[in-house]
Amino acid sequence: MKRIATALLTLATLTSWTLSAMAQPSHGLAMHGQLKYGPDFKNFDYVNPHAHKGGDVKLATTGSFDSFNNFIIKGESAAGIGGIYDTLLVSSADEAFSEYGLLAESVETPEDRSWVQFVLRKEARWHDGKPVSADDVIWTFNTLVEKGQPFYRFYYGSVEKVEKIDERTVRFSFKAGENRELPLIMGQLIVLPRHYWQDRDFSRTTLEPPLGSGAYKIDSFEPGRFVKYSRVDDYWGRNLPVNVGKDNFDTLRYDYYRDATVQVEAFKAGEFDFRAENASKSWATAYNFPALDKGLVIKEEIKHNRGAGMQGYIYNTRRTIFADTKVRQALATAFDFEWSNRNLFYGQYKRTRSYFDNSELTATGLPGPHELAILEPYRGRIPDEVFTTEYNPPRTKGDGRIRDNLKTGDALLKQAGWIIKDKKRVHAETGEVMEFEIMLISPTLERVTLPMVKNLERLGVTARVRTVDTAQYLRRLETFDFDIITFVFGQSLSPGNEQRGYWGSEAADQNGSRNFIGIKDPVIDELIEKLIAAPNRESLINHTKALDRVLQWGHYVIPHWHLDYDRLVYWNKFQRPEKTPLAGAQFSTWWINPDSAEKTQKAKKSLEAD
Repeated sequence: MKRIATALLTLATLTSWTLSAMAQPSHGLAMHGQLKYGPDFKNFDYVNPHAHKGGDVKLATTGSFDSFNNFIIKGESAAGIGGIYDTLLVSSADEAFSEYGLLAESVETPEDRSWVQFVLRKEARWHDGKPVSADDVIWTFNTLVEKGQPFYRFYYGSVEKVEKIDERTVRFSFKAGENRELPLIMGQLIVLPRHYWQDRDFSRTTLEPPLGSGAYKIDSFEPGRFVKYSRVDDYWGRNLPVNVGKDNFDTLRYDYYRDATVQVEAFKAGEFDFRAENASKSWATAYNFPALDKGLVIKEEIKHNRGAGMQGYIYNTRRTIFADTKVRQALATAFDFEWSNRNLFYGQYKRTRSYFDNSELTATGLPGPHELAILEPYRGRIPDEVFTTEYNPPRTKGDGRIRDNLKTGDALLKQAGWIIKDKKRVHAETGEVMEFEIMLISPTLERVTLPMVKNLERLGVTARVRTVDTAQYLRRLETFDFDIITFVFGQSLSPGNEQRGYWGSEAADQNGSRNFIGIKDPVIDELIEKLIAAPNRESLINHTKALDRVLQWGHYVIPHWHLDYDRLVYWNKFQRPEKTPLAGAQFSTWWINPDSAEKTQKAKKSLEAD
């Protein structure tokens, strides 16, 4: 009996320890620290819970579309298609990285975050009325990893297994290694209906409107011209705290235009309602028209504190010509940002210098003691400048005179073995001529790129600018068939697994990945894994800064520019919440004011008649 009592006591002790090591089911999950919103919260602070529901909204985009399957490489997916689906959890826009239950009523994970378990809401329904089940979650995960874009294989690469606990409960178990972000990553999973797809080929493009569970569904469309979504009247999740004050429009229609210039003119003609402007020239000059003067159109700048990431000219280091760091550094001297900002951008932009700009993650100055502790083991394997010099891209006075910069570029090219012969830059040993193509997706970037091409000519370098359509651009990106492109590596305030896809060695060899640069560096791989394993916010910040410094001194890009505000222009029919969150303007929380919409419509007709 004593042995039995001892065994029972041991079992009770182990059970107690196991339970204490496990988190209790919760309404949400924070990456680090505590959730802002408690279990009984009614709505996010940055919404209006009493926002008017109704009205039709027309938006615009460029290019074309030929598919409603946005999870595969093939085809061009329709704008706004993500709105027809729900995720397990949903992020708040006023926290660095916290998620709250959407499809899942609760989330549970142990202290070491070695697994995560979701319990689905009983009321969660597909648009055909069938319940969302654990089988749907498991099928979605397996299908995305097996047949989806390569991104999913990297993003979900740490999942060891997924299992069904019961009809509404699913658990993801993770491979060994600390990664506090993994439970939140799984919370972002868009869940797809297994019963809909089981007799369809997921690997193919489709223009059959797919079944979803979200606030909107496809109403009508014409391939390449428009797609219209209508709000689901009996949407199962409309009263959840995470959805209160959101998705207020009856319909959302996206019209497709050839390019941004045509879009602007269409907006001014009243063909669509809202535009986020990304061209400085258009922002400065294109909207000076009667409707703005009369208050029928609102033009405003809304500050934000979200990370800017890295936008720039991206070298494809798979090309031999760009394999040498000195060459990449030298070519960057030909881009005169200060002149472009003064003469082309109306002084609106800040120069980007960090892969995590406009955030506390930006590496500035010299590394502090915590960063040095991370970087010191790699001394001799990373550029010495990481330890001794603050990185900054080449600077000019903005007067177009960049002789000193080009002298620096010339010296670097010569150090790399590229000399001038017959007024051309050639390799001293192979005789190869230095020439390459800069591939653009928008004509608006030509006015920035062509002056740089002229400066490159002064270095004896031949660069050709080629602007291609969206379909060709995407195809060439998928197979890394380019020399230099322009691209934006977006960053959140809580970087993690996605860094593998951006800079990881494995991703460099995987068509369709986002490692467009082709980085294959064991040090960067290790820094990424250490960043992912960061146990708290302070550690995450220091590991991100350490990674940032190594990327900066790799000279993988010619940095562009960024803004710390959103440039929005819209017809005076909308209202928005008083509070703007950390992430900036959230159009999904806006609503239509019927009185303003009516007045604006009448005034617009009067203006057209004049």
